[in-house]
Amino acid sequence: MPTIRVSEAARFLGVSDDTIRRWTDNGTLAALKDDTGRLAVDGLELARHAQKLAQLPDDPHRGGSSARNRFVGLVTGITTDKVMAQVELQCGPFRVVSLMSSEAVRDLGLELGSVATAVVKATTVIIETQQGQGSA
Repeated sequence: MPTIRVSEAARFLGVSDDTIRRWTDNGTLAALKDDTGRLAVDGLELARHAQKLAQLPDDPHRGGSSARNRFVGLVTGITTDKVMAQVELQCGPFRVVSLMSSEAVRDLGLELGSVATAVVKATTVIIETQQGQGSA
């Protein structure tokens, strides 16, 4: 079972370390100790909590937006067959889905609740902002 330190858990959810500690104190998240004896939480439990907290982003037409190409998150779903796999990550409020070989899932050691980074390579990236409505 992957464990996530309080500071990392806070970073993944966009909250303070104290918020994670409060959640462990009030039972929202179960408190664990990692290999070094520091306070931690179960990665899968944190992933599920992140899914509950995830909010849709604001309407991009109300302000500026630009997608980032690297999304660090927690593995929330893995569906595999003999050859292919679908891996879901909860990256803050964003759900990222990747299709890959089942062999890649094994080689990467992916499991529910583990930390992973989705790297997106695209030939087209659209940047939207309310400003800059003038000439291009």
